Amino acid sequence: MKRKLLFIVLLIAFKTVAQNNSKIAFQKSRYELAVASYKKADFEKAIDLFYVASKIKPDSEIGIESIKKVDTLKTILRQDIMTHALGTWKMIGDKPVWAAKQTSDYTNKDFDEIVVITQNEILFYQKNTKTQEKKLIKTEKLAYYNKEQSDALFSDVILSDGTIWNCNINDDGNELHVINVGKTGENGVEKITSNNIERFYVKVK
Repeated sequence: MKRKLLFIVLLIAFKTVAQNNSKIAFQKSRYELAVASYKKADFEKAIDLFYVASKIKPDSEIGIESIKKVDTLKTILRQDIMTHALGTWKMIGDKPVWAAKQTSDYTNKDFDEIVVITQNEILFYQKNTKTQEKKLIKTEKLAYYNKEQSDALFSDVILSDGTIWNCNINDDGNELHVINVGKTGENGVEKITSNNIERFYVKVK
């Protein structure tokens, strides 16, 4: 009976060691891929890989270093987005510029929806297409949404009504795509995975 018990204990111990070794190896591989992406200036891929590496064994040397890299890259990526986002944008609908249906849906309107993005605020205007008069509808503080400390999210903003919007700008820097990905409430964050509200904007200034 003692031999059997000893065998079970040893088996559990070996299994634990094997699992730890497997985790360490996987963490190292993610970290090395992240470093390679970082050196190629593929920062979006790098931040995702560093985040995965940080979660496998957070207290290890690689885990701690990965968390630092995530925070650094988040700052870099947000600065890059802001470089292109600052300015005045006109809403063109829920489809990109190239969509054929766009023209018929969003021309000959009485009012245009205009968004002005500054370093600290997002200002929403309604502009009369005939008189060109602009009316300020609301002002929002520009606040990034962080799901958790040192997460890989860098382009999500949260508005005062609790809605969370993922924001992307095309390579030319002239089209902004926002999509409602969640909403905060009494029970935390409700993730939206279907029938998401989308808006496309073109830069006018």
